[in-house]
Amino acid sequence: MKQYNTIKTKYPDALLLFRVGDFYETFGEDAVKASRILGIILTNRNNGGERTELAGFPHHSLNTYLPKLVKAGQRVAICDQLEDPKQTKTIVKRGVTELVTPGVAMNDDILNSKTNNFLCAVHFGRKKIGIAFVDISTGEFLTSEGSEEQIDKLLQNFSPNEILISKAHKKEFTEVFGKNHHLFYLEDWVFQEDYALENLTSHFNTNTLKGFGVDHLTCGIIASGVVLHYLGETQHRQLQHISKLQRIAEDDYIWMDRFTIKNLELYHSTNVNAVTLLDIIDKTISPMGGRMIKRWLALPLKNLEKIKRRQQIVSFLHDEEVVLEKFQHHIKQMGDLERLISKVATGKVNPKEVVQLKNSLEALIPIKQLATSSKNESLALTGDQIQSCDLLRAKIKEMLSEEAPVNILKGSTIAKGFSEELDELRGLAKSGKNYLNNMLERETAATGITSLKIASNNVFGYYIEVRNTHKDKVPETWTRKQTLVNAERYITEELKEYEAKILGAEDRISTLEQQLFSQLVVWMQEYIAPVQNNAFLIAQLDCLCGFAQLAKENSYNCPELNDSTDLELKDGRHPVIEKQLPLGEQYIANDLQLDRSNQQFIMITGPNMSGKSALLRQTALIVLLAQMGSFVPAETAKIGVIDKIFTRVGASDNISMGESTFMVEMNETASILNNLSERSLVLLDEIGRGTSTYDGISIAWAISEYLHEHPARAKTMFATHYHELNEMTNTFNRIKNFNVAIKELKDTVLFLRKLVPGGSEHSFGIHVAKMAGMPQQVIQKANKILKKLENKHVSEEIGNQLKSTSDEMQLSFFNLDDPLLEEIKEEITHLDIDTLTPVEALMKLNEIKRLLTKDKKATS
Repeated sequence: MKQYNTIKTKYPDALLLFRVGDFYETFGEDAVKASRILGIILTNRNNGGERTELAGFPHHSLNTYLPKLVKAGQRVAICDQLEDPKQTKTIVKRGVTELVTPGVAMNDDILNSKTNNFLCAVHFGRKKIGIAFVDISTGEFLTSEGSEEQIDKLLQNFSPNEILISKAHKKEFTEVFGKNHHLFYLEDWVFQEDYALENLTSHFNTNTLKGFGVDHLTCGIIASGVVLHYLGETQHRQLQHISKLQRIAEDDYIWMDRFTIKNLELYHSTNVNAVTLLDIIDKTISPMGGRMIKRWLALPLKNLEKIKRRQQIVSFLHDEEVVLEKFQHHIKQMGDLERLISKVATGKVNPKEVVQLKNSLEALIPIKQLATSSKNESLALTGDQIQSCDLLRAKIKEMLSEEAPVNILKGSTIAKGFSEELDELRGLAKSGKNYLNNMLERETAATGITSLKIASNNVFGYYIEVRNTHKDKVPETWTRKQTLVNAERYITEELKEYEAKILGAEDRISTLEQQLFSQLVVWMQEYIAPVQNNAFLIAQLDCLCGFAQLAKENSYNCPELNDSTDLELKDGRHPVIEKQLPLGEQYIANDLQLDRSNQQFIMITGPNMSGKSALLRQTALIVLLAQMGSFVPAETAKIGVIDKIFTRVGASDNISMGESTFMVEMNETASILNNLSERSLVLLDEIGRGTSTYDGISIAWAISEYLHEHPARAKTMFATHYHELNEMTNTFNRIKNFNVAIKELKDTVLFLRKLVPGGSEHSFGIHVAKMAGMPQQVIQKANKILKKLENKHVSEEIGNQLKSTSDEMQLSFFNLDDPLLEEIKEEITHLDIDTLTPVEALMKLNEIKRLLTKDKKATS
């Protein structure tokens, strides 16, 4: 316990798994946590009068229990025995060999094959915030710096499993980025530029970071240095596979703010069981491709040339079905090249994984041949860049058996014929079985005991077992070792000699296999860079094959991208909703046109549930798919490259942060209005509904006017309930009214979901409530109230007209003759106000007005 406490003091924040013999034990608070998370029994023991909680599990079950602890958010320090207990007479030397945390893991049971496991560091500089991401399981190392909004967006895109921040910025981080992140706090001194620079240049073995194009990112460099420092602290020092530091060049990709990423449900959704865009478009086969398509979705391209290069490959694969199938077949044969070579770099690879790496590299050969001989230039270039790694494959094939086990201690790792010494020792061990069989036959004949049995266990080694019925036939030269209920066990001098010989051979075989395998792993480290490059190329090819597959399955077409600022879609569809429709139901496709000179702003009115929001979202998703290089769900699409997509769709309360729906809505809209560009696409849904009607209409009008008059003339779609906004088209020439068509039958309303020119005057809210199954009583009451309100609205209008007529009359009275005054007085006095309908009142007003104007003409 003294040894345990010394080690535990060094890792106070981690749950310590302490190796004792064949078990990993936990003590005290760690034991309480472990028993709760793992569902294992919690016991206790008295140590010098003190009661200590205790919980443990067999060492060979580590891969079963470790993932559960890490997924529960625990940092786990694995403390192993550093020497053979047989070789020491004192307490066995122990030490922490690995610290596994949510962001630092190599274990396949912890990692998700199609998702990166990022460790992140965030540094708060004076003007900018620095950020760095590393995935130790793949070797990716990325950095950037920018405003709060940019960093928040990157945190959403990369979804790190653990974030390192300075203790001094605890409060600041949660205020800016919220509480939904797994954080670990480090001392402030780690966040120093000199220390970070020294860490990075030492790791990359360079004098500066100029070669990586990040030397100007001071805050990014600090964050990157913090990440490396933490890897060292967690006993991860073999990091040859982390060979470069890449800048996340945000200028190269479409800008989407954090609200847009959330609103469009690209890869996360707040709704349980919701289908995201990624779920629909991810047709990748390999783990590398699965991780890459997420990156492509988070960072769609702006560079026309790069988009078209991807498009050309997708078009080729779409048309050449046989080639597509062959590529997919070979990609399917591959393991996770990226993570396998990372395990080689960190020395955590097992024999079975090395064979898997060799088999994956063999699947590369036909892919290289197919790509190189392709008529498509970009594919042929990819084929040229794939490295066949002949020497590496040959060496693994020569050294390792195809049936190599996961655990090297199980034997049969090194191939037959590779080592003469090993083959001799194996022959000795194998012939030993024949020797035992011969001995058994000989002793059975000599003693006449027909049920003799020779076996071995860990306590006595080899022994001869005799049933009690034949006990009297046992020779005097045999030595009894153990008495059982029905039998007795003996050893002989011959058996002892044989055991020493066999065990010596088996120990030597095990040692030799471990030595040879370790040499192979060290030699393989020369191939880290080429294998990583192959993994990258296969991931790209897998994504593009996935796009071709997606287009074939869902009748997507190739979009035309250009340098204009126009957007024209014919028969566009929502990629996610069309897959959720009941069997046999067709998605209603829609046309759309936006440009900066004539139809810059589309005002969409229409009833609830008619599909206004879906129209907005589908426009953004079609643009995103096009700029990822994919085909799109539309008959034709002409897209002038978009550089920013902004959406304000649906309510996203932030009550936990003390902000109302309306406050969130205004924050998000302000962010849009302050960041407009000529190539922006702005999608607004129900702006202003979080406040009173007149406030809402005023704000929506002002925002629309601002967008119309702004010099950027950003392409905008605005879905609204406020029919009053239809009036804007009379004043602002680039605002056009559209509505989502409906068909009114006797008692029902059909939503045609078709976008047609012109405004709409009715929201059909009560009809939607009826469809939702609202009690009949509520529906009837709502209809009554609606009629009252409509009548009140008419009465208010009449009141206003009466007032203006009354004012007119008062002005006219100075010029009126008495007979006319008498006539009007007569008309008003004989009115029965209690039975007067609004229409009759209007007619009476008109009559009085006519009399007045008639008199005015007569006077003039």
